[in-house]
Amino acid sequence: MAVTKSLTAQEMFDLVRPDLDLVENEFRRCTVSSLQPVTEVGRYLQGSGGKRLRPALLLLAAKSCGYEGPAAVRLGAVVEMVHKSTELHDDVLDKAERRCGHSSTHSPWDNRLSLLAGAWLYNQAFGIAFGERNFRVLDILTNVAQIMLEGGVSQHVRLGKIDVTEDEYLDLAHRNTASLFSACMCLGSVLGGLSVTEEGRLCSYGTNLGLAFQIVDDLLDFISSEEKPGKPIGRDLLRGKVTLPLIYLLKKCGPEETAKVARVLEERAFHSVRFEEILDLVRASGALGAAGERAGQFAEQARRCLEGLPDSIYRDALRSLPDFIIERQS
Repeated sequence: MAVTKSLTAQEMFDLVRPDLDLVENEFRRCTVSSLQPVTEVGRYLQGSGGKRLRPALLLLAAKSCGYEGPAAVRLGAVVEMVHKSTELHDDVLDKAERRCGHSSTHSPWDNRLSLLAGAWLYNQAFGIAFGERNFRVLDILTNVAQIMLEGGVSQHVRLGKIDVTEDEYLDLAHRNTASLFSACMCLGSVLGGLSVTEEGRLCSYGTNLGLAFQIVDDLLDFISSEEKPGKPIGRDLLRGKVTLPLIYLLKKCGPEETAKVARVLEERAFHSVRFEEILDLVRASGALGAAGERAGQFAEQARRCLEGLPDSIYRDALRSLPDFIIERQS
């Protein structure tokens, strides 16, 4: 039986640091437009922070399958550009002022320019992908683009609704987050020339990892703080978004507590009900712990998907990554 080495987050990212630097260079190169305002938005997005988790995931997947080559760098830039353009549109729709400790893109630019620049960046990403002349790569990217767009529509029609089920929540989490994680693993496995069965296991790894990531992200909306680099607490509630901790709370609370949550969702503000009141209810109900356990289940399912993958330091990194996802603070 192969011995698995547990890696720290620093060690995991250091394994692909040289290629991540190349991804940054590719991102920077592809955000140059003949129109200066578009270039400004692209450069802002490129330098607006983030762990570059998605390109790192693609690079680790490719290396774990034995692939070493420039296509992984180019596709790493593609998935990060897709991610950033999606964030940009979300910020405009949410009227968000901050993301990841930075001003959101639509703060220094008006909404119309932000949306147009996001569409331009999305087009740039697919231009790079078309350059690979690989139909399987294009299939993966066009499929995830459709899933994410449908997720945006599905999310919008559910905003403000208090009766969101756990299954509906997980479907949204898959469409909005986990599908891109899965695509990163799929792209890496395609570059590595894996069989359809082996590729499916790595895609499932990405899906489960992404679901764990989204649940933890939603937990941080309750337990993070403005002082830490992350989104402001209570942001999901202010958007009218019911996440897993709230779903678990609503299963247990009575009519009075349910009415408090409903008022926040209706007002999209903490006027009639303070955020601390909702937080106390979530804590007392055990909903935070229950959501954390669910994230842990998806993290463990992700690890199981790596069975059969050849032993390597990159496999060790993929096996350690769910712990980083569960334990992250921002």
